[in-house]
Amino acid sequence: MKIQLITVGKLKEKYLKQACDEYLKRLTPYAKVEIVEVNEEKAQDPVHEAEVALIKRKEGERILKALSPDAFLIALAIEGKSLSSPEFANKLERLGTYGQSHVAFVIGGSYGIAPEVLKRADLLLSFSAMTFPHQLIRIFLLEQIYRAFKIIRGETYHK
Repeated sequence: MKIQLITVGKLKEKYLKQACDEYLKRLTPYAKVEIVEVNEEKAQDPVHEAEVALIKRKEGERILKALSPDAFLIALAIEGKSLSSPEFANKLERLGTYGQSHVAFVIGGSYGIAPEVLKRADLLLSFSAMTFPHQLIRIFLLEQIYRAFKIIRGETYHK
């Protein structure tokens, strides 16, 4: 399976990079995982609603450009569907079984994901009704993908 994470912004903090690298290393036996970082738009505070829409549109264009047309797109969004870890594993397994071996995940920037990207998404996935920094969500997502493959293969993993 080929998994692509398209993220807005870069990881700057060393400890976040180390956590990300650890899960990428753990995922090596299960899937080819690629992280594509698109540039985050800069804004001056206070940011007005019209400016937020423009920022999301520009970031959305970059996301869609990085996205393969054949990818099954899962966008991380608060308004998305919540899945348990076993349900998420089942979803990934079914995608691979039924010919969707290229799965792309999108993690938006500080202001969320452009409507054009949400419209293109095959699934909106929510980790929580809470808001988290997009840098942390990247690590949460990698951990859940790793956990999913462990579940699919019936391998033990801490609970």
